[in-house]
Amino acid sequence: MPLSHHVSSISRRGALALALAAATSGAWAQAYPSKAVRLVVGYSAGGGVDAMARLIAPRMAAALGQQVVVENRTGAAGLIAGDTVARAAPDGYTLMLGDSSLLIAQHLQPRMSFDPVKAFTPVASVFTLPLVIVVNNDVPAKTPAEFVKLLKDNPGRYSYATSGVGTVHHLGFEMLKGKTRSFVVHIPYRGAAQIVPDVMSGQVPIGVVSATSAIAQARAGKLRALAVMNPVKLAGGEDIAPLSDALPGFSAVPRLYVLAPAGTPAAIVDRLSDTLRTVMEAPDIAQVAAQQGAVPAYMPAAPLAADIVRESAEWGKVIREQGITAQ
Repeated sequence: MPLSHHVSSISRRGALALALAAATSGAWAQAYPSKAVRLVVGYSAGGGVDAMARLIAPRMAAALGQQVVVENRTGAAGLIAGDTVARAAPDGYTLMLGDSSLLIAQHLQPRMSFDPVKAFTPVASVFTLPLVIVVNNDVPAKTPAEFVKLLKDNPGRYSYATSGVGTVHHLGFEMLKGKTRSFVVHIPYRGAAQIVPDVMSGQVPIGVVSATSAIAQARAGKLRALAVMNPVKLAGGEDIAPLSDALPGFSAVPRLYVLAPAGTPAAIVDRLSDTLRTVMEAPDIAQVAAQQGAVPAYMPAAPLAADIVRESAEWGKVIREQGITAQ
């Protein structure tokens, strides 16, 4: 039998298999979802990530025609939730609203039960949670440039508080230290609630907090919101200059994204990503999100996958260069 006949036969079988797979995937997507979808959150009810999950869940449900249930799996800075979703069936019925802490943990916890880059199929980015550097009113710096100079000129004199080792708040400031070659002592708190009062009282001169905490107290004159770690100014934070004004290109912005287990069919991922695009384009979403200090930041699956790889590598570099270890 001529070789060309074999090649033609193989090509026909391959084309048939691809057509069958495409038809099956399309039918699956059309039938999806046929039951409730779980949106797993790694933090307790009432927190910022949970609030964003509960903001988008009913809107997703309306678009999908099925209930979207927020499920809190707390503990280990989101790793318990991550493990739950990583082990779930890749059928689109178990999703996670993940955040940058998963990517940081990968470099601090070498014995994690899952790889946060490989264990998930990215669906869409939905929000960023801008961070603000706040200072006691007695700190002389009033602009990002003055702040950078102050740190450089006074090694070891100042300390800064964050909500814990390995948080984006911590690593964002460590990135600042690395870029300015400055020495500032880190004071990890058990949570964010006490940081603002302690900065106002002078117990600690510098803090890294959410935008909502910073803006409210700065407007009251109780502290100074010195710089935002976003590369752009915040809506509602008119007087807070980006740190990138003094350090061009600087950006340390926690991102929230919806993840599915690795292997979830592309047609389902596309359906979910399109649904989230519609949700994030709602006229009122920015106003509601701003109450929790969040900014809508939709990004579809393909560019998000590349961005997650980039972000993971960036945090890994900061951790290695600054010698940060888990505590």
